[in-house]
Amino acid sequence: MQLLLIEDDAAIANALIVALQLQHFEVYHAETATSAGLAVNAFNFDIIILDLTLPDGDGITLLRNWRAANILTPVLILSARDQTADKVRGLQQGADDYLLKPFDFDELVARLHSLLRRSVGKASAMLQYGPLQFDPSAMQVYLNKQPVSLTQREVRLLAKFIYSPRQILTTAQLEVAMSGHDSELESNALNVHIYHLRRKLGANVIDTVRGLGYRLGSALSTDNMAKHP
Repeated sequence: MQLLLIEDDAAIANALIVALQLQHFEVYHAETATSAGLAVNAFNFDIIILDLTLPDGDGITLLRNWRAANILTPVLILSARDQTADKVRGLQQGADDYLLKPFDFDELVARLHSLLRRSVGKASAMLQYGPLQFDPSAMQVYLNKQPVSLTQREVRLLAKFIYSPRQILTTAQLEVAMSGHDSELESNALNVHIYHLRRKLGANVIDTVRGLGYRLGSALSTDNMAKHP
């Protein structure tokens, strides 16, 4: 799950990055409105944490511009602005949630998962696509309700597909999902991991869209998926 953290306070940002990575988020950090805008244009994030007070602008302006451009990525405002008017304005401009600083980290994570579930139309903690189930809190994948043994990179890759079930994802987006923005991957790593997912979960789990990228299998069914012993 790729997360954009927009926060100019270095102490808060560094603590959040470490804690969110332990919760299996791939965190991209932006300290300014300018760098945040460039990041959103360059990457397809699953969710955004937005501080409102930035050194070169206001977070509300960023949010309003994204919504006007039909960028619908879930946004959680994390701010010390505690006036009701600030909360109302943030939500009216397109924020999906608003959490005050100081905050409880467990509550933040719970709210993030709630927004992610809502963004793909799921109400329960377990995400399901055909015979596949994904528990984001435990990073565990199930096939026909049976647990499947996957490597950490395989889980991250599959989670990216499950959170974007109707999207065609590029090689660059999937490589970031597997290892983060600052990690090096072997040149054939994506092909290798997709091969292993197809072997473990069935040939139709991921579709290749020639010339564009990949997407979650559109023909998933309990009949054509591999049976996990």
